Amino acid sequence: MRAEFWENVHVLGDVAEFNQALEHAGRVADFLEFAELMCVDALERNESCGGHFRLEHQTKEGEALRDDDHYCHVAAWEYAGPNALPNLVKESLRFDRL
Repeated sequence: MRAEFWENVHVLGDVAEFNQALEHAGRVADFLEFAELMCVDALERNESCGGHFRLEHQTKEGEALRDDDHYCHVAAWEYAGPNALPNLVKESLRFDRL
């Protein structure tokens, strides 16, 4: 979809004035990248948690099945360049008191 967007995007407007169409095209491009990242993140997560519910990771009662042993961390995806998968950066969480 992203390749098709860049191949077919046509931005109307004049270079001499503020171009809102260009701003909107940039937002669409950002949303396409963000959507792809959300899909990569959901496929990498082998548990059900929050908005990430996966049918293969649920209890017999249909409730979300968490995996705190492998997902007790803060994570962020790092941009790795065009046409490259992002890198997952993790920082372990430590709970002294609950």
